[in-house]
Amino acid sequence: MNRRSFVKAGFAGLAAASAGMQLVLTPGARAAGKVVIQYDWLMSNGQIGDIAAVANGYFKDAGLEVEFSPGGPNAATVPPVISGAAQVGQFSETPQLYAARASGVPVKIIACGFRTGPYAFTSKPAKPIRGVADLKGKKIGIQPTARFVIDEILAKNGIDPSEVTIVNVGFDKAPLVRGDVDAIGGWITNTQALSVVGDDRIDLLVRDLGLNSYADVYFATDAAIEKDPDTLAKFIGAVAKGWGWVHANPQEAVKKMVAAYPEMDLGWEEKTVNLVLKLSFDGQTAKDGWGTFDPASIEEQLALLDKVGQYPNGRPAAADVYTTKILELSAADRPKLDAPAA
Repeated sequence: MNRRSFVKAGFAGLAAASAGMQLVLTPGARAAGKVVIQYDWLMSNGQIGDIAAVANGYFKDAGLEVEFSPGGPNAATVPPVISGAAQVGQFSETPQLYAARASGVPVKIIACGFRTGPYAFTSKPAKPIRGVADLKGKKIGIQPTARFVIDEILAKNGIDPSEVTIVNVGFDKAPLVRGDVDAIGGWITNTQALSVVGDDRIDLLVRDLGLNSYADVYFATDAAIEKDPDTLAKFIGAVAKGWGWVHANPQEAVKKMVAAYPEMDLGWEEKTVNLVLKLSFDGQTAKDGWGTFDPASIEEQLALLDKVGQYPNGRPAAADVYTTKILELSAADRPKLDAPAA
């Protein structure tokens, strides 16, 4: 929601261009066992399990050669997956996948990295936002690409939009520090950026405002899921093993991550890894394994996004935005773990 913008018109163009195009996993399109994953953002703590899977040889054990293709502010996530240059993609948030599907792009969620979306509103003790009722009368700083988030929250909780003032902001926290806004949206895993607000800041996940979402969602094309589900299952199974190892060895995992990506700050990542794990594991992953998601939650998310006008040409059907096939095929490799103890 807050990490990069995406253009619906661009998705529509991709859908038109992909009509009749042979999508992925065709003979000669890639070396046997080679999987490229296209991320939509720079490598961060949200990919710590993926990085561990490389460092510990889990992809190699699965017979895969895996290449990470990081994104960034101007990176294109969907085109490489549609063209076959990448076999797997990852979106920061589920609504990006839904928007792509609504525009006719044939992609589906195959696993979810974060069971709880990290988007939250951060406030200060002088004007705290600890629950839905505290939104009324407040100035909320939110990125334009995430405006629908506050619209969803207001609709979900029956709050008149006139009771909240929305201020367009960027990704830094200066507007909150200066007092231009009473709260500001962003990912709570960006702990270094949030530190400027102060240790007494209040972080309220949108989940606790009634808005469910998944994050760091892995996706593939309909054709890939149909033609080569075993390769996708091997990939997800190896990633899941990586996340399981991080769960058991969080501090060692951080060291391996920072060794691979030195632009990350070791001290901050050591402080953040338990939060990352709490977003990735919960009671449902203890039952069904890392990467799982709830189809009923996806249906609820789609209905709410539709209610606030995100799909003027019609919302996609829930069955068209996800498949459980890859999770089923990788079930034996996905660790069944709950969130770590505090």
